[in-house]
Amino acid sequence: MTALKVFSDSPLDAATTRLLLDGTAPYEVLFPRTAASSVLAQADPDLAFPLADIAFGQPDLESIRRSDRLKWIHLSSAGFTRYDTPEFRALVAERGVVVTHSSSVYAAACAEHVFALMLAYSRRLPQALRSQAASGSAEWFQLRGDSVSLREQSVVILGFGGIATALVKLLAPFEMKITAMRRQPRGDEGVPTVTAEGLPAALATADHVINILPDNPASRNFIDSARLVQMKRGAVFYNIGRGATVDQEALLAALRSGRLAAAWLDVTEPEPLPAGHPLRSEPDCFITPHIAGGHADESGTLVRHFLANFQRYLAGAPLLDRIM
Repeated sequence: MTALKVFSDSPLDAATTRLLLDGTAPYEVLFPRTAASSVLAQADPDLAFPLADIAFGQPDLESIRRSDRLKWIHLSSAGFTRYDTPEFRALVAERGVVVTHSSSVYAAACAEHVFALMLAYSRRLPQALRSQAASGSAEWFQLRGDSVSLREQSVVILGFGGIATALVKLLAPFEMKITAMRRQPRGDEGVPTVTAEGLPAALATADHVINILPDNPASRNFIDSARLVQMKRGAVFYNIGRGATVDQEALLAALRSGRLAAAWLDVTEPEPLPAGHPLRSEPDCFITPHIAGGHADESGTLVRHFLANFQRYLAGAPLLDRIM
C-alpha cells in the first residue's frame, strides 16, 4: 500500500488536520480546494478526488461514480441519506467499495441531548425559566405541581442503533418501561422490541415517543396523522432522527388538538424552519437547530474514529460502523 492516498473534504481546523496527517503517515492525504461546509453538507467535486483510494468526509456522488481507484468511503456523519439509494448500493457492491459512517462519534451526544429534552419537559424548564413567580403564588404552585418524574413512565424508541443503545443506559436508573421499534429485531437489544406491525399497541401506552429513524424511502413521513392518532393522548414526541420522517402538518394538528402534550425537535424539514413556520410559534413545540450530535472537540473525535478504522483497514480487520 505504498501509494495509498486519502482524500478528505471534512471541515477541519489546523489541530485536527495535523492529527489526520500524523495518523495517516506515511501515506498521502489529499485536500480539496474547498472543504465541505459541515459534516452534513455534500462537498463539491474536486480535481484531486480521482487520485484517492480512500475518501473521508462527504464525497460528491458523481465523483464516486467516476472513480476507478476508490476502495473505501468513510462518511463524516451518522446519517447517509444521499448515499442510501438502490443505485449507489449497487454501484459500491459491484466495485467492492466499502462504506462506513460515523455513528459512534455522535451516539453519546445525541442520547444525552434527547435525555436533556426529556428532563426539561418533565421539570417544565421552559415555563420555569420564563417565570418570575413568587413563592406561594398560584403560578408557583402550578409549576411545582406540573413537574413530573420520569420514573416508571413508558417510552417507545423508533429506530434502534447506537443512539438508542446509549439512551437506554441513561434511562436505566429511572426504571422506565422501554419498547424499541426495529425493522428487523436481532434479540440483543436488551429491551422489548417490536416491528412496525406491532407499533400501534406500543404507541397507545407510551408517555414518550422518541424518533431516531434515518431518512430513507421507507421512513419518510413515517410519523403521519395515522400514527399520531395511535399515540396515547398527552404523550410527548421527540425527533432527533431526520425531519423528513415526520409529517409536520400532522404534527402541528396533533399539538393544536391536544393529542400531543409537546414536541421537542432537533431536526426539521427544511432546516432551519422559516421564521414564520407555525411550529415555531406553537407554545408546546420546542426546537433546537440540529445540534444533538455536537460536542466539544467534535472534529477531533471524528478524526480519531476515522484513524481507528484506518488502522483496521491497513490490518485487513473488519471496519467499525460499516453500512455497505
